[in-house]
Amino acid sequence: MKYSTIIFDLDGTLLDTIDDLAASANHALVETGYEALPIDLVRSYVGHGIRDLVSKCIPDGLNNPKFEECFAAFKKHYYVHCVDNTFPYDGMVELVKKLSEEGRHLAVVSNKADEPAGLLIKKWFGDYIKVAIGERPGYAKKPAPDTVDLALKELGVTREGAVYIGDSEVDVKTAKNSGMDSVCVAWGFRSKQTLIDAGATVIADTPEELYNLL
Repeated sequence: MKYSTIIFDLDGTLLDTIDDLAASANHALVETGYEALPIDLVRSYVGHGIRDLVSKCIPDGLNNPKFEECFAAFKKHYYVHCVDNTFPYDGMVELVKKLSEEGRHLAVVSNKADEPAGLLIKKWFGDYIKVAIGERPGYAKKPAPDTVDLALKELGVTREGAVYIGDSEVDVKTAKNSGMDSVCVAWGFRSKQTLIDAGATVIADTPEELYNLL
């Protein structure tokens, strides 16, 4: 066993959430008088939390006088519809189950709002992942190490033997800032070249390959 503690990112790593994220973003944009965006563009904006996502979707971002209205519309829609078209990537439920059965310490640390993050983990991985941390007041978001440190504390373990798994440049930086190894997955929201450019040195192309790296 190479790693005894495994901390996962959520969006783009365990779950394909882009359809629901884009649907809620576009619902909010249209409701506040703007045009819907292509799903690939919304995908490129995911990674720094939902407030950042909406700020990138709406013209003029945080300076738009309708930003708060749009952000509120996004939250209202997404909190209801975050499970409509979100599913685990093929093989990930089986991978997490296997890791759990081996006695590994498992957690999720995400920049997704804490409530939907917890809801999604409970729905798909609740039997195996007991610690799920999203964006929380008082804790800096990734790539700051704050929420990773909180996950380690809730797991009751140290960072020795821990690895962080994600799909974006944010996750590469998070692992580095947290003082732990990182493994990136190639099936998420960023291209493999983007991950390499961000400094990723270990990238898994399949869940089977990921397991072998762990």
